[in-house]
Amino acid sequence: MSEQANIGLIGLAVMGENFALNMASKGFRVALYNRSVARVDALMQGRGKGKRFVRAATVEELVAALERPRKILMLVKAGDPVDQLIEQLLPLLQPGDILIDGGNSLFTDTIRRCKRVEASGMLYVGSGVSGGEEGALNGPSLMPGGSPAAWPHIKPIFQAICARTPEGEPCSDWMGENGAGHFVKMIHNGIEYGDMQLISETYDVMKRMLGMSNAEMHAVFAEWNQGELDSYLIEITRDILKFDSGSTPAAIDLILDVAGQKGTGKWTVSASLDAGMPLTLIGEAVFARNLSALKDERVMASTQLKADVVKFSGDRKQLIDDLRQALYASKIISYAQGYQLLRAAATTYQWKLNYGGIALVWRGGCIIRSVFLGDIKKAFDRNYELVNLLLDPFFRDGVANRQAAWRRVIVAAVQAGIPVPCLSSALAYFDGYRSARLPANLLQAQRDFFGAHTYERVDQPRGQFFHTNWTGHGGTTTAKTYNA
Repeated sequence: MSEQANIGLIGLAVMGENFALNMASKGFRVALYNRSVARVDALMQGRGKGKRFVRAATVEELVAALERPRKILMLVKAGDPVDQLIEQLLPLLQPGDILIDGGNSLFTDTIRRCKRVEASGMLYVGSGVSGGEEGALNGPSLMPGGSPAAWPHIKPIFQAICARTPEGEPCSDWMGENGAGHFVKMIHNGIEYGDMQLISETYDVMKRMLGMSNAEMHAVFAEWNQGELDSYLIEITRDILKFDSGSTPAAIDLILDVAGQKGTGKWTVSASLDAGMPLTLIGEAVFARNLSALKDERVMASTQLKADVVKFSGDRKQLIDDLRQALYASKIISYAQGYQLLRAAATTYQWKLNYGGIALVWRGGCIIRSVFLGDIKKAFDRNYELVNLLLDPFFRDGVANRQAAWRRVIVAAVQAGIPVPCLSSALAYFDGYRSARLPANLLQAQRDFFGAHTYERVDQPRGQFFHTNWTGHGGTTTAKTYNA
């Protein structure tokens, strides 16, 4: 009998093929199956020639080729295909075998699937994966969660193939029970939406307000990438602005201003609404993509809607430095909001999340990797119970020291008619979060006026509710529903 494989992989699209090559390069024997067997043959005769792959023409052959407990990584399209594959595999498995979903699945689907698989005696893992094609091949960030008993069996593989921090620590660790892994990946993607929009707004101010050339902007982002903003997204922005495809204008100027999205940002915003957490920056990032999609309407509106704007006449060099500071301060807000949602979800779903460990997993291999994440880990090392990153001394001072620059950028952009929804939303959140008193007292009075929804009072203990007969002809019956 031939040597059995350490892990099976189903799905040989771009991510699957590169995952297979990554695992083989780390010494693992991998059994391969794809609905179109021709893809398996193409890999084994091409990029994977001579590597420790086992060809499987059917799922039955794949299962038979694996050592116990069997570990099967599914890299198929999220949604129904995952459920169909699970139902196809379960009758072929034995207790203790492990199914791993490495796709971009919705975390609530992963919670449901984990229950289904565990009820059949097997183990289930939903793993967030970030890093794209390059990461899959050379080392992604991996965020597994699900059946805790599965982790000791998949840990040697995951921590062998994942990215590493500059200090050599693996960018893969156990996230938590059932859907925790895919939830953490969803938050990662939401923050990614925010980071990308913040950078794009900064670019827009440079280009349209300051009239900077691509070469000038390239130089600015190259400089920023040497300091506190050092990150993958700043790095690729630098490279995009320098890229010369031989066309006139440059490649960046030929791209239509319509942004696509796969839905994970929307999931993040939806989860924040369910949890009552104000992820305002990420929400604006999603809406900015939606607005970009209204291209034809925007072109038409641009000919009819004129605005009174003021041409920038200030210190150009100062504004560029202000932009750097505003971008950094807004980035702090984005992560602060994301971590608030993580904490809320941990309470709701009873996950034991390692917040500093999550930052460490994101430090390498993933799209939002940056030196900034090391500071987040330190913040949670100082205080695991930290309720908001803004309350950590490092981040508190980081925002305070950049506040004036942040406000100058937004004022200048507003006066020039340049939309900066994420930069301004971040500042609005900061000003709201630091306010001991907000105008919600008037809002609640309005609710009580038209709907008898009651209110609490500043001179009475929390939890006591009152109603006013505002019109003089209302009754004493109240709605008896109050959520704050």
